[in-house]
Amino acid sequence: MGTPLSPRAAQAEEVIDRLEEEYPDSTISLSFSNRLELLIAVVLSAQCTDERVNEATADLFEAFDDAADYAAADEDEINGYIDSITYHNSKAGYIKESAGIIVEEHDGEVPDTMSELTELPGVGRKTANVVLQHGHDVVEGIVVDTHVQRISRRLGLTEKERPEAIEEDLLDVVPERSWQEFTHLLIDHGRATCTARNPDCADCVLADLCPSEKGDGDVDLASGEPWE
Repeated sequence: MGTPLSPRAAQAEEVIDRLEEEYPDSTISLSFSNRLELLIAVVLSAQCTDERVNEATADLFEAFDDAADYAAADEDEINGYIDSITYHNSKAGYIKESAGIIVEEHDGEVPDTMSELTELPGVGRKTANVVLQHGHDVVEGIVVDTHVQRISRRLGLTEKERPEAIEEDLLDVVPERSWQEFTHLLIDHGRATCTARNPDCADCVLADLCPSEKGDGDVDLASGEPWE
């Protein structure tokens, strides 16, 4: 017999099983055709919807072919394609600077290690995890975006607040085979049902598993604090 699962690990398994049935085609929603486009799209997606990113990158990716193109471009030119994106001025700089580093230090290829990716401007652990998983087929962590952060806390899988600390807790309870899928399932559920301000607990497939199911008023029952 194997080691019995902890209560949180057993809950995580049940969450995954139910969400797999609810969202059978769950996957990344950013549009890209190569690793560089993936990296750029994920950088642009910080505090911005994937839908808006996909609208902006449709023209951006037509205008630039490779890292050398972005590195040689004027920052204002890049900015012109992404001015509908949140914090587009900073992100244009990140794209140009990262492209220069990729050309100079990685022979024009997007690096395939966490340490090298997180050395690029605008790239943190979350972005690096996405690029590793979907660009290099390397799964060494769980991507913690705002949906994963919110729902994993509501479900009681973690009490942590910072994404890095939440990821550490989740790595202990989510089976390794599901690390990549877990993120996409929670993102889909966060968009469809467990929204930030008005979660639809009545129609939630996880309601009986969730200690934070919304009661009277607008309070998270797990913490006693207002819902995000």
